[in-house]
Amino acid sequence: MAAASTPAIAVLRKQRVDHEVHTYDHDPRSESYGTEAADVLGARLGVDKSQIFKTLVIRKYDGALAVAVLPVTTTLSLKAAAAALGARKAAMAERAEAERSTGYVFGGISPLGQKRALATVVDESALGWDRVLCSGGRRGLEIELDPHDLVRLTRAVTAPIGAG
Repeated sequence: MAAASTPAIAVLRKQRVDHEVHTYDHDPRSESYGTEAADVLGARLGVDKSQIFKTLVIRKYDGALAVAVLPVTTTLSLKAAAAALGARKAAMAERAEAERSTGYVFGGISPLGQKRALATVVDESALGWDRVLCSGGRRGLEIELDPHDLVRLTRAVTAPIGAG
């Protein structure tokens, strides 16, 4: 897998951000991409599954798309994400619109290097870790980086958006 070819990794290299790229063989039968990454990389790297973050695209009440980044071990609170982004309500975006807007395939959407920069909220738990992992822009590709770099590069706000 040519890890260097994703826009997410290109952003990190251009900004000279310290990061590591981790790959694994994605099982096409997997229905939960985040859980798959957490199971494989948690065991391989010995990291807590709460350090592995998923990227979800949501639609705010005004119709604008936004991004929520939270641990794969939690469920997104749409109410909390909307509030953090200054919206009254939010709903999950349709798969096709998420792919079209970000330029990434579903299950491989990275918060970095998206086709169009979207308002982003990162779960505040990320700041409790020295390193977090998030999608590198392809299924089976994860990027490990300092959570402060993730927040800075995505121009994110942080808030408690994960439940459970």
